[in-house]
Amino acid sequence: MERRTIGAAALEVGAIGLGCMPMSWGYTTSQQRGDRSLRAVHAALDAGSTLIDTADMYGPFKNELLVGRALKERRADAFVATKCGLLVAGDAHVVANGRPGYVKRACDASLRRLQTDVIDLYQLHRADPEVPVEETWGAMAELVTAGKVRALGVCATGGPPTARRSGAPHEVTIRQLERVQQVFPVSAVQAELSVWAREALDALLPWCAARGVGFLAAMPLGNGFLTGTLTPGQGFEPDDVRARHPRFTAEMMAANQPVVAGLRRVAARHGDEVTPAQVALAWLLGRGPHVVPVPGTKREEWARENAAAAGLTLTDRDEAEIERLPGARGSWD
Repeated sequence: MERRTIGAAALEVGAIGLGCMPMSWGYTTSQQRGDRSLRAVHAALDAGSTLIDTADMYGPFKNELLVGRALKERRADAFVATKCGLLVAGDAHVVANGRPGYVKRACDASLRRLQTDVIDLYQLHRADPEVPVEETWGAMAELVTAGKVRALGVCATGGPPTARRSGAPHEVTIRQLERVQQVFPVSAVQAELSVWAREALDALLPWCAARGVGFLAAMPLGNGFLTGTLTPGQGFEPDDVRARHPRFTAEMMAANQPVVAGLRRVAARHGDEVTPAQVALAWLLGRGPHVVPVPGTKREEWARENAAAAGLTLTDRDEAEIERLPGARGSWD
């Protein structure tokens, strides 16, 4: 697989990563099985998807434990990215904690769960509104100095303006990035970017490109919608994030079908074996050499399929057709 670099430190990763969250958090609990997830991690590594992305809050803690099991004998094959700064406080209520002492304890705990002596990319999941972000970031920088972490990243907040949120997409994140960049270099930013959610293209992606910062494209397959495997009205388990997501009501899933239809048309021009998901990932790879899509999955066959998208080259005609596809519609619109 093609290799791409993360940040000024030029840390190399496979062009497509693996998001591990669905293995133990957020999606269809009844289908979360440890052994199958372990096979998915190994399949991704075998295919060249070296960036393995997790977080301490997924589970909570279960996801890092699972990744630690998978990498126990393959640590050299993987680029391990995890996150801190969010706590799960009963009934999946999430709160931010950016206190320096907590950040350092969280890192030590992640190292134990991951069964490693260094985290390749340590990301601030969310800034704590009660703590100046410079203080949180300074504590994370001390972890680099101590040799526990190799590079630091930020997970973006925000998205398109809605009835609940105003202002330009990601303007809060960019202000935070400008502040923490004065303390210690940002190596990567993780934010939603996909064929149907392109807000990061306006300012956040150019900010990263201008500064040599890697961009990890989260939710590159639209929480599974862009794979074409979901049908309107199919329903989701109560603890599945899509059960409460404004894009995943039956009405909005039906309204967003033209996006998937367009990806299918492009895929068909490249052969029967090419899938809409692979087209969506190949489109992301074309947004810049600093972009690394991080599709999440808990199945080894999909991990292999996602990795294979790195070998798909879209034509100018493909790019033009994808450019014409509508953005995601949601029930808040």
